[in-house]
This record gives sequence, structure tokens and C-alpha cells, in this order.
Amino acid sequence: MLMETAAASDPFVASLPVFAKFESAAYIDNYRPLPDGWALATADIVGSTKAIEAGRYKTVNMAGASVISALLNALGRQDLPFVFGGDGALVAFPGSALEVTRNALAAVQRWVADELDLTLRAAIVPIKDIRAQGLDVRVARFQASEAVLFAMFAGGGGSWAETEMKAGRYRIDPAPAGARPDLTGLSCRWNPIEARHGEIVSIIAVPGPSRDLRGFQFLASDIIALTGSQERDGHPVPLNGPSYSFPPAGLDIEARAMAPAGWRWLPKLWILFLMTLTAVSDRYGWTIGSFDPKIYKRDVASNSDFRKFDDGLKMTVDVDADVSQRIENRLKQAEEAGICNYGLHRQKSALMTCLVASPLQRDHLHFIDGAAGGYAMAAANLKAKVPV
Repeated sequence: MLMETAAASDPFVASLPVFAKFESAAYIDNYRPLPDGWALATADIVGSTKAIEAGRYKTVNMAGASVISALLNALGRQDLPFVFGGDGALVAFPGSALEVTRNALAAVQRWVADELDLTLRAAIVPIKDIRAQGLDVRVARFQASEAVLFAMFAGGGGSWAETEMKAGRYRIDPAPAGARPDLTGLSCRWNPIEARHGEIVSIIAVPGPSRDLRGFQFLASDIIALTGSQERDGHPVPLNGPSYSFPPAGLDIEARAMAPAGWRWLPKLWILFLMTLTAVSDRYGWTIGSFDPKIYKRDVASNSDFRKFDDGLKMTVDVDADVSQRIENRLKQAEEAGICNYGLHRQKSALMTCLVASPLQRDHLHFIDGAAGGYAMAAANLKAKVPV
């Protein structure tokens, strides 16, 4: 994903194509190759399926989003292309930032282990090594709202980098005990978002063994069209934003991101104060200076990444039973023809994890996943069908 306030600070990022219709994400001609000197930072949770089965998916999502937060904060860049994968993330960055990125990845691994009791593996893969495999990393941008652009990835390089990481290559080791990344802006205060039209479906579809890219483009267009028949293209977040409870379910996790043990009562009090102020203002239609809670909640919906292209089509959508079945039937047809491999997971609700640099700015970004496994379970279903 790409979060950006105005003009991007990097000439390459500023020159990336921007498309207003999500359907354009399926077409490789809309993408531009990353410069040769760049690299990919990739990370994911080891054993995420077991953590999900233990009911820790909100924690898994927080760990995945922490990678993006740590790297953007360490690099002082909000314009870098990145993608959230549920139990992990990928960030593209220039080679000049290699040392800072390595240190941030090491620190976030340590934080995830110490504070969330999960194992985060991470790697940095140079673009030149990806291209030596005959693959590429190409990037474009989707205009999701007035304030937010999401980066999309194509070319197969990101998937190869992830595979290399899982094989133990290009590995970054965790920082020593006590290291903490800068996770400013990382939060998870919203309640699970219940399906309003039937069920929340997390979908991953990637090009199949036939290497029929044109056929895959048609498939992606068909799936997008099917979700387009639903309210707001199957967007799982209500138009006026999600609901929240008091205290929020993610209060402890967010406090762990903000302060070390012994000092977490301070961020907890601050979060509760802010939520109380927001709730009262929202109820009575008040504004707090330039902050309008109703506008903020509407922006939360607009700035959510419920669909993306990351070497394949990935969506978490709220659809009725008929559309859900039609999507699966179309995917099965394409898989039998060798056009795609897919994984799909159904659940009753979605989860949201957030990056909010400032609630007074409208470029806050919100990551959507299924609340009962989502992308991680869809990926596991896909992997089970693909021969090694």
C-alpha cells in the first residue's frame, strides 16, 4: 500500500501511474518496474495458522501491520510502496536506506517476540536478485479516496522474495533483547465488523501454471465485476465507519506498541481519554478544533484496503450467498483451466488495523482482513492445492 499526503518525496514514486478504477489493477501495462537499486523488505508470522486457531488473529494482524509502521517511521517516509498481507507485509525501499531498514526489521522482530509472543521472520531481497530469476517487481497506484493512494504490485518478484524468506535466505536476525521499534500511529481500536449482506469472504487468486496472463486478467475483471454487484463493491466497512466499544478490544496491544512494561498505564489512559472525547463528540455532533469525528469515521471507510493486487488479486469483501458461490464457481473454472490457483476463506466478520499519523489529517490508513483467519487461511487453502 502507499500512504501519501501530497506529492511523493521520491521521484520514482511521484512518477508512478495512478488509476481511479480498481479494475485497472489487473493490467500489467499500468505498472512500472522498481529501480534496480531498490530492495524488498518482507516479513511474516511463523505458525500464524496455529495462532489464528488459538483466537489470536487480532494480534497476528497487529504484528503484520507493525512491520509497515516500523519501517515507514524509521525511514521518515510515508510515500514508500507497501502491502499488508494479514500475517505479514512487504515494503519496497531504495538501496540508500538499507542499513536503517535492516535495523528497523530487526527491532520489530524483537518487539513481536517480546510483546506479542509470536515469531516474525524477515528478509531483505535486492531487486537485482529478483530480476536475475527472470521475474520483476512492478508498481502502480490506486486512488482509493481523496487522501489515500494504495500501491499495487505485479511481476511475480514479491512472491519469489517471500518464498526465499521462508526458505531461510536473505534473512534478517532479530535485534538484541530490549530493542523497540518506533510504532507511532499503529492502532487497533475498532470492533470486529460484522457482515451485513451474508458473509465476509477473503480471496486470494494468483496466476496458474498455464501462464495465461490475459486469461488471468479476464478472471480478475470477472471477480471484481461480481463484487461490484454488491453494495459499494462489497466493501465490508459501513459507509459511516465501524463501531467501537469502551474500553477497546485492542487497548493492551496498542499500549504495548506505545510504551515498555511499567509505563503502559500512561498510553492506556491517553487512549481511553481520546475515545471518550470522540464518543461524546460523535454522539452530540460536536467538533474538537478541526477534528470532526463523523468525517473521520467516513474517511476510515474510504481509506480501507479491502481489495488489492499483490502478484495476484486479494480481496476481503462482504457479499451475499449467491455472489459468494458465483465467485467460487468462477475461480474453480479458472483453476481447472490452469489460469489461476486460488484460496478462499469465509467468516462472519472482518478486522481492522490502522496507521494514523495524526487524526487531524485525512490520510490515515486502515488494513482490512477477515476476523477468523482471512488471508492467512485463504493462503493456506491455496498452498494445500498447489503441488510443490
